[in-house]
Amino acid sequence: MQQRHSSLRSPPIGFAHRGAKAHAPENTLEAFALALKLGATGLESDVWITADGHAVLDHDGVVRHGMFDLLKRPVSEIRRSELPDHVPTLAELFDACGTDYELSLDVKDAEAVDETIRVAREAGIEQRMWLCYPKWQVVASWRDLTSAVLVDSTRYSRMREGPERRAAALANAGIDAINMHHSDWSGGLCTLFHRFDRYCLGWDAQLERVIGELVAMGLDGVFSDHVDRLVNVIDAPREPRG
Repeated sequence: MQQRHSSLRSPPIGFAHRGAKAHAPENTLEAFALALKLGATGLESDVWITADGHAVLDHDGVVRHGMFDLLKRPVSEIRRSELPDHVPTLAELFDACGTDYELSLDVKDAEAVDETIRVAREAGIEQRMWLCYPKWQVVASWRDLTSAVLVDSTRYSRMREGPERRAAALANAGIDAINMHHSDWSGGLCTLFHRFDRYCLGWDAQLERVIGELVAMGLDGVFSDHVDRLVNVIDAPREPRG
């Protein structure tokens, strides 16, 4: 049996990746609402900015423009009214699902940050919003803009300076968390980042076995397409630590 490590969040956040992606069309209001109904304590999506300044939730950031247009165009070149109906704005997410959950947003277009913060602040969810981006120096530049949780989204192989120096750099820069693929994590690595009071997040955890391993390592949040499996593991009774 794997040794259990302490986490900074107990229980860890169960993030529904792109909503209940395994149960409904991804990044739709239907998927987000279903994820919460199934027991997710967090939602995850990707945020982009439209040509007329709306923060919208979509994975690829390219869509077909019009019914008969076979070519895809970047969201940044299209007005909100021209987007497909299934692509929601961030404001529409809050209107449909409220704000009683943690919200992780993978910022795919850094130009979307100001509007994302504005909408979240107006909805009253800013401090429960986790803003993820793959360049931590860029994330650090957002610290003075927001009280949101800031996240370094990376892989272990990209930490050329080593994990301890990265943890120290994140702490000095005011970046609150690090998010890596589940295969990059170990209990020792999670403990190291916790020493610097940084949250640890793991993504692409699709099997109950993998979710359970991350929880045992002490991770503070887990991302999965399968909300039912995520909830089953996180809500399961835990053996007391020895």
